[in-house]
Amino acid sequence: MGKSSKDKRDIYYRKAKEEGWRARSAFKLLQIDEEFGILQGVKRVVDLCAAPGSWSQVLSRQLYVPSKSDKQDDRPLIVAIDLQPMAPIDGVVQIQGDITSARTAELVIQHFHGCQADLVVCDGAPDVTGLHDMDEFVQAQLILAALTIVTHVLRPGAKFVAKVFRGKDISLLYAQLKMFFTTVTCTKPKSSRNSSIEAFVVCEDYQPPEGFEPRNLYDILEQASGAYPELDCSSAWLEGPNKIMVPFLACGDLSGYDADQSYPLPSEDYQSLAPVQPPIAPAYKTALGLEKKLQMV
Repeated sequence: MGKSSKDKRDIYYRKAKEEGWRARSAFKLLQIDEEFGILQGVKRVVDLCAAPGSWSQVLSRQLYVPSKSDKQDDRPLIVAIDLQPMAPIDGVVQIQGDITSARTAELVIQHFHGCQADLVVCDGAPDVTGLHDMDEFVQAQLILAALTIVTHVLRPGAKFVAKVFRGKDISLLYAQLKMFFTTVTCTKPKSSRNSSIEAFVVCEDYQPPEGFEPRNLYDILEQASGAYPELDCSSAWLEGPNKIMVPFLACGDLSGYDADQSYPLPSEDYQSLAPVQPPIAPAYKTALGLEKKLQMV
């Protein structure tokens, strides 16, 4: 399938290149912000699993670039974290590291000069298998891993936004997140295809349990130590009459572009645009290098 046919089939793929976004996922964060106002008043923000950088671009354009302050201390601080490198973005500090590491959280706080974040976002996802139950489970584990950073760097009252895969066990993840946030809403941006199980959790008002220490995160989630018996969030009691109904909200202009619809190209002589920023170190390059070595043997 050629590039022009994909431009026609996926309107957000085309619009992303036309507007200078590195990926179509930029529209998802923009639409979430339109509905929830997550960027309002934000001065310090962390973008987890940031590569290739479309969400970091949104944060840069919405927070850093419009800032009129000449004082460096007053300008918003944006930190992007990923295991993979990505091309520079104006106003974004990059950390190449593991989001499950407390050391990475310490580096973030150092960049924030000892302060904590107003917002943490995460658009990361594993390579999907097509087996929805497994994909949902692995994605939930990624979000719980992201909480390692969140519980270290997020200030009380702040927000956390992350991608989820909706399925039959979404209630368990919802219950786990509700232990740390007053309000948790599952939302589906207009730019996210209806055919996809992808959605996003918008967690507002971070309020960790009294006496909580970040190092005890997995004790709370798994209740292995019994340190917080009143916060039982095991899956056993989330069935039958205890089943939790997860709040769900569609966001984005309902009269806008439909991610599942094909749109005609502007003209017959339309030329497909190149990607805004190709990956710096994609996995396929490593695979090609190994293939060459094997051929030389």
